[in-house]
Amino acid sequence: MTTHAPHASHTVTLPASLDEAVAALTAMPAAVPVAGGTDLMAAVNAGLLRPAALVGLGRISEMRGWQYLDGHALLGAGLTLARMGRPDFAALIPGLAAAARAAGPPQVRNAGTLGGNIVTSAPTGDTLPVLAALEATVIIAGPGGSRREIPVSHLLAGREMLGPGELVGFVRVPLLHAPQTFLKATGRTGPGRATASVSLVLDPARRGVRCAVGAVAAMPLRPLEAEQWVASLIDWDGERGLVPEALTAFGDYVAAACIPDPAPPEDGSEPATLPPAALHLRRTVAALARRALGRALS
Repeated sequence: MTTHAPHASHTVTLPASLDEAVAALTAMPAAVPVAGGTDLMAAVNAGLLRPAALVGLGRISEMRGWQYLDGHALLGAGLTLARMGRPDFAALIPGLAAAARAAGPPQVRNAGTLGGNIVTSAPTGDTLPVLAALEATVIIAGPGGSRREIPVSHLLAGREMLGPGELVGFVRVPLLHAPQTFLKATGRTGPGRATASVSLVLDPARRGVRCAVGAVAAMPLRPLEAEQWVASLIDWDGERGLVPEALTAFGDYVAAACIPDPAPPEDGSEPATLPPAALHLRRTVAALARRALGRALS
């Protein structure tokens, strides 16, 4: 999505199916796919993007719903944040619904889509830490009817990229039927961009805790050692509660993993300390992680 063509005539194509959209993008390599357009139009209005052509995805019904498949939910990439925030979806994937409801004002939630969040990969994207904690995968549609599936974390980290003519068509999410929480901190009262966010998921079948921290780095961070440590403390066959000291220790563990201390100087001089803003962010992450785990276990 870095097409610059200031003198090109604008073409808008409105395909009716996912494969038609792929064919249109293959035929027009300079075209940009658009669903909700919340990030795209902001870039256009700021003069950062001049797309030569647009392929609108709003008429592709198969991308705007979801279905059950082998213990998973197959979510269309065109699902809007507003739709994911409704009670029926919240009963299915509560963590993702909570993130969708927190994503911003109504006009953003009504237009913004799940696939748009993934492809744009903005660090403050609220659904991204939830998808990382759920270990979701994306199904990518390509030319000739091809489909390939990769972990969403690979796409967010840039380990695998979309090729020419490819689109994120669906997101596969495991249905855990277990507590899920999402919390975020913003710089102001009311809806706003996250300064930090935490998604926490319990996985009783594997006796695991999965946590992802958003907005503090270019992609969601998984504090794997903290996950393993706290999972070993939980009585999975009992009430699953933890004492307040354990919750606090988990929050500190997560925060230190995501916002580590500076490396000690090689010359043996006085070690550097985190600047005040980073210390504040670390305290924020610790508080969010502590509260998220406490709510999941309550």
